[in-house]
Formats: sequence, C-alpha cells, structure tokens
Amino acid sequence: MGVIILPLTLVAAWILGLAGVPAPGAPDGAAWDVLVLHWTLFLPVGIIFIVSAFMHTALARRTAAGIGWHTNGFQYELGFVSLGLGLAGIWATYQTSDAWIAVAIPTAVFLVLAGLYHVVGIVRDGNYAPGNTIILISDFGTPVTLWAMLAAVGAL
Repeated sequence: MGVIILPLTLVAAWILGLAGVPAPGAPDGAAWDVLVLHWTLFLPVGIIFIVSAFMHTALARRTAAGIGWHTNGFQYELGFVSLGLGLAGIWATYQTSDAWIAVAIPTAVFLVLAGLYHVVGIVRDGNYAPGNTIILISDFGTPVTLWAMLAAVGAL
C-alpha cells in the first residue's frame, strides 16, 4: 500500500508550509505560501519522482502490478523521465521563480495527463487497483498546488 505515500507527501508539504517549518531553499522567515511551494517542489515533485524512478525501473513488475498493469518497456521510460523531473524539482527548490515555473510546466502536464489516463482505466477497464485510484490525489493535487502557490507568491 505504498501508493498512499504519494498523496501523503502533498499533505505533508501543505502542513509543513502552513506550520512555518523552514523549507529547503526557502529564505529565512518566508511566508506560508513560499514554504508550501518549496516543500511541494522538494517532496512530491523532487523526492517522490526520484522514488518513482526507482519503483518503475528496479521494481518494475511489482509497481506495474500495483497499478493493475503489466510491465513493459514504456514503464522504464516513465522511470527515466521521473528521475529527470525529480532532480529538476529538487534543483528548482534552491532557485528562483523562473526555475519553479520551468519545473511546474512539465510536472503539471505529465501528472494531469497521467491522471486522466488513470480515470480512463477506471471507467473503461474497471481498474480500481490502489495504484490506479489513490494516485489521482497526487496526479491532480500536485499540479493544482504548484500553480496556486506560483500565483500566490506572484511568480506568474
């Protein structure tokens, strides 16, 4: 049931930011919206995408089964792009708004379209595997958080 960790990191980013816990790369005394943005770039984008890279490559069969899929070559490609997004998320945490936006664009496009594909799997195939349903919280929640916080901090 490791898939629950993904939405929990998004919740953690919000809790840490709202509680005023200093975030990686955030200036001292940063406002809650800056902290939520930094925690989101660091946790659900950075760390989780790096973990996703490992899961979709080193643990490909197990990960595919948790989604209700079969392992195939594209899953490894997903792992490779996840590694890139994760590293970019961590890097952007320590940069300025241009980097935040540059990471938010591919992250949001990927997650929203992946989420829509998971919805298709639910409707068309009846795939209610936890990896195909619980993931929707992250697939839609992370992009919404990124863009809402980018707007809140005046980066857009």
